[in-house]
Amino acid sequence: MKPRHVMIVMLLMAGAALGGWLAREWLPGGVSREADGAAARGDGPCPGGAQASYWKAPMDPSYIRDAPGKSPMGMDLVPVCPETGPSGAAAGTGVRVDPSMMQSMGVRTAAVERRDLARRIRAVGRVAYDERLVHHIHTKVQGWVERLYVEYEGQMVERGEPLLEIYSPELVSTQEELLLAARYRAETKASPFPDVSEGGAQLLDSARRRLEHFDIPDRDVEKLLASGTIRRSLTLYAPSGGVVTHMMVRHGMEVGPVNNLYTIADLSRVWVYADVYEYELPWVAVGQKANVELSYLPGRSFEGEVTYVYPFLDPEARTARVRIELENPDLLLKPDMFANVTIDTELRADTLAVPEEAVIRSGRRSLVVLEKGEGRFEPREVVLGIDSGDGWLEIVEGVEAGDGIVTSGQFLIDSESKLQEAVQKLLASGGDE
Repeated sequence: MKPRHVMIVMLLMAGAALGGWLAREWLPGGVSREADGAAARGDGPCPGGAQASYWKAPMDPSYIRDAPGKSPMGMDLVPVCPETGPSGAAAGTGVRVDPSMMQSMGVRTAAVERRDLARRIRAVGRVAYDERLVHHIHTKVQGWVERLYVEYEGQMVERGEPLLEIYSPELVSTQEELLLAARYRAETKASPFPDVSEGGAQLLDSARRRLEHFDIPDRDVEKLLASGTIRRSLTLYAPSGGVVTHMMVRHGMEVGPVNNLYTIADLSRVWVYADVYEYELPWVAVGQKANVELSYLPGRSFEGEVTYVYPFLDPEARTARVRIELENPDLLLKPDMFANVTIDTELRADTLAVPEEAVIRSGRRSLVVLEKGEGRFEPREVVLGIDSGDGWLEIVEGVEAGDGIVTSGQFLIDSESKLQEAVQKLLASGGDE
């Protein structure tokens, strides 16, 4: 026997014994002595009186014989019939399974159908600040802190509330310049020379703008011009309401424009970052509704909206960050809390789908086993789409609605198909001894 015959037999797990049996029992051309006469009579066990390609044990596919008989377990051998296409030619892509064998294999079938697919994505989230509502407080003058109105982190402040007072020699000199410019403007206002009167007005405007650049409110500037009294300190006010999350200033400190004095965060609206696995990303889109639950508030949920899907993944966790915005008027949602997030995705209507258990995934491709009727089956490669997460897979290409597919036992049928194909090739070349 040629080496390729031995290799094929080894792949069929028949071993050297099967090779010796084939050498003893088969005539050139792949026809057995016992089956030779039956082939001429046309009274074989297959449909139309066709002869079986070979006989095998129902519980041991590697036990193959050329004629009916008993298996080592005492069971009747079952015929393996050749597959034929519409023209009568052999069809090597299918397999015929005896009904008794189908029952022992537990074969179940279902139809490919069109259905609506939807998925609820569950993820772990973390409450965070709305970055658009976080303010850093800086002074634009160099000076020393003389008084603190907000003295600790976590303190709530209102918009326009005073934060601290700073003594600044630069601010004092700028106020003096403004008062001098105001007096010069008053003296030159009635001058008959336009250059002189306009120069006084320009000098006053210049000094006033310098104070505005130092964040001195207009009301304080008008008060200074009306009273003529110089203030030795500058008061900083909160640009928005919220909670002080960082405080980097103390009484008597020297501060300047580079120092971040306070960080104030408005918690009336917060973000929740949810970590979504990459295979779930096709379901997520901006505008979808999301529910957030907290472990410390059992039975209560907060409804938000997906506002952004970040365009990169965490390289370690292989998850993408999804941002959800939530209103937080009662301040129950606190930054850095963990949350359970559920995202309601959009319905994919009228999608061609099959049960998940019907698909055989080999890594390089995906297969389903089609039911062709009369115990015939055919493996078919398919292209998969989205996964609904509840046991259904979208089929992009490979089958049509209404096709029957195997949902249980398809692995054994696929193995049987490969076994029969290999045996047919071996028998067809049996005369090359």
